[in-house]
Amino acid sequence: MVSAFSSCPGSWGIEDSSNPENTPWKTVLDQIGAIGFNALELGPYGYLPSEAAMLTEELNKRDLKIVAGTLYDDLVSKESFHRIVNKTHEICRVLSTVPTAAPLVNQKQVPPYYVIIDAVKPERETLPRFTKAPMVSADLWAQMVSHIKEIAKISLEEYGVRSVIHHHAGGYMDYMDEIDLILSDISADLVGLCFDTGHAYYAGIDPEQGIRKYASRIEYVHFKDIDKSVYDVVIHENIGFYEACFKKLMCPIGEGVLDYGSIRKALTDIEYDGWITIEQDRHPNDTSDVQACIQKSVKYLKDLGF
Repeated sequence: MVSAFSSCPGSWGIEDSSNPENTPWKTVLDQIGAIGFNALELGPYGYLPSEAAMLTEELNKRDLKIVAGTLYDDLVSKESFHRIVNKTHEICRVLSTVPTAAPLVNQKQVPPYYVIIDAVKPERETLPRFTKAPMVSADLWAQMVSHIKEIAKISLEEYGVRSVIHHHAGGYMDYMDEIDLILSDISADLVGLCFDTGHAYYAGIDPEQGIRKYASRIEYVHFKDIDKSVYDVVIHENIGFYEACFKKLMCPIGEGVLDYGSIRKALTDIEYDGWITIEQDRHPNDTSDVQACIQKSVKYLKDLGF
C-alpha cells in the first residue's frame, strides 16, 4: 500500500461556506501548511476562493495542492438539478485549473476527485440510527441515479475530473444496501467510491469489511474516528449527524472506537494506492485544538505504519 495524507476545512467545522463562525480560509490554509500537509480538499462550495488564479497564488505561497472538491447537495429532486449542474461546472473548473495533488504509484485514478454527496434529509437523519430509515421511492432513486450520471459525465468529459460517490449519514446513500445499489446502478467507467471510515461505522458497517467488500471501486478514502462514549448516547437520540458531531462525536484518530490496525491491513490487502483525507467533524466555534488533534491523528497513523 502506498498512501499520502491530506486535510480538509471540515476539520475546522466548516460545512457551510456562509456560516459567520467559520475560521477565515487564509488561516485554515496557514494551519494546514504548518501541520505539514501538502494537499487538501476545497471544502464546501464557496469557502475557498472560486477564482482559480487567486486560489493558485494562495496555494503556491504555502506549497499546497488540491486533492478533491465536494458537491454536497440534494441529488434527488428535479428542483435541485439545475443548481447542482451549475455547481459542477464551477467546482470542476477550479479543480481542473489549480495545482492538484500528485498521483501515487499504481493509483487507480489520478486526483483531483469530484466527491458527490447526497445532502442529509430531515426524514432520514433525525431517526435513531438503525431504526429503519425511509427509503426513497424507486422513481426518485432512478432520478438521483440519472442526476449523478449527468454530473459525473460533465466532470469527466468537460474537465477531466474523476467523480467518486461518498456515502454519508442522513442522505439517501448511507447504509450498505444503498451503497450496493448505487454502485450497481452506476458503472465503474463513470464513478468510483470515496470510502469514509467514520460514516461507515455510523451506518453500522464495519470499516474493515466495507473496504474489502468495495475494494474494486474504492479510489479515494476519508479517515475519521468516533468517541464511543458519545456514540453510545447519540445513536439512540432523535438528532441529526451534524448535531451529533457538535456533541464531539468525532475525536482524534487512535482515541476512538475504530480499529485502524485492521483498516490498515484491509487497505494493504486490497493494494490501495491513493490519497487519504483525515477529518474530524466539529462545531465551527470549537477550533482551539484543531492543530493538536490533527497532529495526534497523523502521529498515530504513522506509528501504525501508514
